Amino acid sequence: MHALFQNLVFGIQLGALYALIAIGYTMVYGVLRLINFAHGDVYMVGAYIGLTMVDRVGAAFAGTVAGFSTIFALTMIACALLGVVIERLAYRPLRAAPRLTALITAIGVSLLLQTLAQMVWGAAPRFYPTLLSARPIPLLGLQLNLNRLLVLIASLLLMGALWYVVTRTRIGKAMRATSFDREAAALMGINTNRVISFTFAVGSALAGAAGLLLSALTNVQIIPQSGVLPGLKAFVAAVLGGIGNIPGATLGGLVMGVAETYVSASHYSMWRDAVAFVLLILILLFRPAGILGRAVAEKV
Repeated sequence: MHALFQNLVFGIQLGALYALIAIGYTMVYGVLRLINFAHGDVYMVGAYIGLTMVDRVGAAFAGTVAGFSTIFALTMIACALLGVVIERLAYRPLRAAPRLTALITAIGVSLLLQTLAQMVWGAAPRFYPTLLSARPIPLLGLQLNLNRLLVLIASLLLMGALWYVVTRTRIGKAMRATSFDREAAALMGINTNRVISFTFAVGSALAGAAGLLLSALTNVQIIPQSGVLPGLKAFVAAVLGGIGNIPGATLGGLVMGVAETYVSASHYSMWRDAVAFVLLILILLFRPAGILGRAVAEKV
């Protein structure tokens, strides 16, 4: 029973990171009806940018609260700018193009980011130095790793901040209006180009934050292709919760993380990466709109 509950906590922590990436997919789809398959590579770029800054300032300073917070904020800003550049140069010229054209472009942007990352940082795997103590912390009878706990707290704070922006601010209302009907929003005086750029910036910042958190605090390797699998899993999480639905993306990420963690702790751990695709098949068979999504009839 103790192990089951501890795996649940670990699954929620992993799922929170998937949710951060999935929210970017679902926000972009909500306003543009576009699946941005380059989004997972923004996650990878965030991990590399954070590592570069850690190398510049040194692990001793980066491991302090002030140092890590500064690197965290700068990584999110850099990834937000990257998202705006991608939207402006790759997707905005294709607004009126068929969806297939934009989808192919997204795949091209993904490959471009991987190639640029290999040119800048090389193809060899890289790892973050130890920044924070991995000592266990007793909590509710569990021995929780400090790094995992910080990942969970940071992820929940970011999702809470996003919820506030979307539901309580003027730009958030503009985002919801643009998502509901972009043409009508423009007629009402909303600068839809600015809203779309802001959406890409926020989604990319969250993906960069996930890349930094997962790589720095759980010591996974970073390579130019390291964003592909997390990006696919986060996309499945977005579909699982209901693509275009932010609470749905959050729920889908948590379900994905918990399912993957329990499979990893079982005798079938070699199938942990297949969980995402099994869930995708099941959700498409039995509830194509997702857990919190609603089926919408489209004109053809």
